[in-house]
Amino acid sequence: MVRASPLKTAPSGVGRGTGRSWAMGLGGIAVAGLALCLASRLPRRTAPDPARLPLPGDSSLSRSVAAQASEHPGLSGVHLLSDGIDAFAARLLLARRSERTLDLQYYIWHGDRTGTLLLEAVHEAARRGVRVRLLLDDNGITGLDHVLSALNDHPDIEVRLFNPFRIRFPKTIGFLTEFGRLNRRMHNKSFTVDGAVTIVGGRNVGDEYFGAGDGALFADLDVMAIGPVVRDVEQDFERYWNSPSAYPAAQILTRVGKRQRAKLASRASVVESDASARRYVERLRSLPLVRELAQGELDFEWAKVEVISDDPAKALGDIDHKELLAGKLDETIGAPLHELSIVSGYFVPGQQATDQLSALARSGIAVSVLTNGYASTDVALVHAGYAPWRKQLLKAGVRLFETGRQTRSAPTKKAAKKERRKGNRLGVGSRLRATGSGSFAALRSGASTVHAKTITVDRTRLFIGSFNFDPRSYRLNTELGFVIHSPLFAAHVADAFDSIIPQASYAVTLGTDGELRWSDDTASAPRTDEPGMGLLDRVLIGIASRLPIAWLL
Repeated sequence: MVRASPLKTAPSGVGRGTGRSWAMGLGGIAVAGLALCLASRLPRRTAPDPARLPLPGDSSLSRSVAAQASEHPGLSGVHLLSDGIDAFAARLLLARRSERTLDLQYYIWHGDRTGTLLLEAVHEAARRGVRVRLLLDDNGITGLDHVLSALNDHPDIEVRLFNPFRIRFPKTIGFLTEFGRLNRRMHNKSFTVDGAVTIVGGRNVGDEYFGAGDGALFADLDVMAIGPVVRDVEQDFERYWNSPSAYPAAQILTRVGKRQRAKLASRASVVESDASARRYVERLRSLPLVRELAQGELDFEWAKVEVISDDPAKALGDIDHKELLAGKLDETIGAPLHELSIVSGYFVPGQQATDQLSALARSGIAVSVLTNGYASTDVALVHAGYAPWRKQLLKAGVRLFETGRQTRSAPTKKAAKKERRKGNRLGVGSRLRATGSGSFAALRSGASTVHAKTITVDRTRLFIGSFNFDPRSYRLNTELGFVIHSPLFAAHVADAFDSIIPQASYAVTLGTDGELRWSDDTASAPRTDEPGMGLLDRVLIGIASRLPIAWLL
C-alpha cells in the first residue's frame, strides 16, 4: 500500500486552506461591493405635484417692474452686474424684498459669510410667508447637509438636490459605483424673485464670487433682468425642478430639527458682528444700486433677450445636439461676420473648436479669447486641456490673453490658512470646497481668477451664462444663459479686449522661433517662461496633456 508522503500531504492541506481563505476573501469583497452598490443606489424619487407659477402683479416688486416693462413691449430690461459686491447686494436686497416667491438654482453654495447671509435671508423670507424653492447641485454643497435639512423642515421652504449622492460622506465613494451618473452636474445659476426679477450668469454663491473674502477673487459677470424674459427663466426652473434628477431633500438628507435652524440664525449674527464681515455689510448698505433698485430708479437696457439652456435630461445621458445649449447657441447668437470675442475661465477647445476658431481667424474675422493662465486657474488640470492648442490658434491669427499678472499682493500660505479657519468659524458650512471654488488660486498668485463666461458676436449680440468653452459644458454638465441682442452691451464687453484686458493679463504670442511668449504693458521684453509654472509643473502638465482626459475637463 502506498501512503501519501507527509511532505506532499502538508502542502495539499495548505492549498485547500488557502483556497478556502481566497474564496472567503473574494466572497467578502463581493459582499462589500454589493453592499456599496446598494448603499449608493438612489431611492425611487417621490415628489408632490408641480406648484403653479407665480402670477404677475402678486407683489409690489412685480407691479413695479410691470409698469416699467409696459413702456417697452416685447423687450426685457437688463442690467449688468460686473462688480462682485453689487452682485451680492442685488441678491440680498431682492431676497429681503420678496413677498411671494424665491426660486434659486445653483451649482455651488458655500457656508461662508455671503452664503450664510443669503441662507438667513431665505429663512427670513419664509418666515414672512414667502414660498422658497432651493434647487442645488449636490456636488457643490459640501458641509451644508444639516443646514439644508433644517431649512427644508420649514413649511414654506422646499430644497431639492440635483443628481444627488446617496452616500453623504465621503461623497467621492459614490464615484466608484456610479461615475457615469455622478460625473454629470447641474451647472445652472439663477435667482428669481416674485416672478418679477431674475439674476442669471456665472456666479455661484460664496465669498470668492462676491469679493467678500481675502482669497482668490473671481472676475465674473451676471445679468439682472426684468420683463418677459423672467417668465422664461421661471419656466426653465420648473423644468429642472420637476425633472427626474431633482430629488426632494427629505429623501436624501438626514432630518434635523429646530436647533439647527436656530444655529443658522445665530451664525448669521456672528457674520454681521465680525469686523471684516461688518465692513462688507456696511458697504452693501451704501451702494447706489440698493437705493436705485428699491426706488425703481435703476437703469436698464431694453433689448430682445432669449433664454437658452440644456434639457435636464442631459444629466441622465447624451441627448440630441438641438436639445443642448451649445446647439441652441449656434442658432440664437448666429455666425460672426466681423468679430468674435470669448471669455471663459475654463477654455478647453479640443481639435474641433480649435479648427473652427482657426478657420474664422483665417477668413479675416477678428477672434479674441481671454482665459486663465496657469498662475491663476483654480483647476490646474484644466490647463493640460488648453495648453496644447495655443500654438495652432496663434498661428491662425487668434488673439490669446491669459490672466496671471499679480495685480495685488499675494497672501502668504500662513495668512491664507488663517483666513480659511476664520471664514469657517463665521459660516455654517465646511471648509471643504467643490471644484471651481478658487480656493487654490489664492495660494499660488495674487492675480484674479476669471470665472465669467461670455461670447460676443459682431458687437451686436452677447451671451452671458454658465457655459464654459470646454467638454464638460458641451457634453456633461447642464448649463443656462442669456443671449442679449444689445449693441450697447456687446460692444462694452468686446471693447474690454482693447482696454481693460491687456492691462490685467498677459498677451500670448509666438516668437520668431515659434515658441510661446507672454507680454504685458509694463515689461520691456516678453517672457519666455510661462508665468506661475515651475519645472515640476511643466512636467506634470506635459504628462497630463497626453492622457485621454480632455473629455473630463
